[in-house]
Amino acid sequence: MRFPWPARLSGGFLLIVLVAACFAPWTAPYAYDAQDSMNILSAPTVDHWMGTDRLGRDLFSRVVYGARISLFIGFATTFVAIIIGTIYGAVSGYVGGKTDQYMMRIVDVVFSLPDLLLIILLTVIMGRGMAGIFLALTLVSWVTVARLVRGEVLRLKEFPFVEASRALGAGHIRIMTQDILPNIIGILVVTLSFRIPLAILAESTLGFIGLGVSPPLSSWGTLANDGWTAIKFYPHLILFPSLAIFLTILSFNFLGEGLRDRWDPKGATRV
Repeated sequence: MRFPWPARLSGGFLLIVLVAACFAPWTAPYAYDAQDSMNILSAPTVDHWMGTDRLGRDLFSRVVYGARISLFIGFATTFVAIIIGTIYGAVSGYVGGKTDQYMMRIVDVVFSLPDLLLIILLTVIMGRGMAGIFLALTLVSWVTVARLVRGEVLRLKEFPFVEASRALGAGHIRIMTQDILPNIIGILVVTLSFRIPLAILAESTLGFIGLGVSPPLSSWGTLANDGWTAIKFYPHLILFPSLAIFLTILSFNFLGEGLRDRWDPKGATRV
């Protein structure tokens, strides 16, 4: 099955954004903290494609550099959450019994708390900066993965090929690593494509309310926060960071839809 054109187009856009972010010193026309006192709060021009901010810094360059932080937080927190949630959910589902009940009660407690409120609380406790944001988003994100993996393991461990491996004397670790986990890789990849934009949006929200990275570093959320106070007279300051967030999240969702149709056609209601 070929990917639908929205998924292919979204994948190309995300590839361009990733390359631009990874090679920001070469793709950005200016340094993220370079100031031009002659062009303060300038509208988009040939020299400054997205205009400049109140310190004369090129907004396009800051959006490119901001992508490094926003995408890093999105990818890193999601990957760690996938690892933690997969291990936790797999153990819970495979062992079953009271162990499963106790482990899932912990998940239920964390899952019942409002995500944004918990993220803000953890960020305030841990302090501003990438480390605090990373830990806060990771501690919130893994529970969804754990519930998903646990359900899949409960289903797969009753399949005949798992029973056959158990009858042949295979150990628990071998059954988990060679029989069960390979059969949930597709679901995890689909989950990954949907969880990354949620992490990016959460980081952007923290940046917008003033709990993001500290200046002079910037993410898309902090850039949107800077532009909010001047939205009436200088709308370009919030327009371009917000557009970057919107297009990136939309592209991840289209890509996730394509991956789901290809690898997990029956999982539309699970993610």
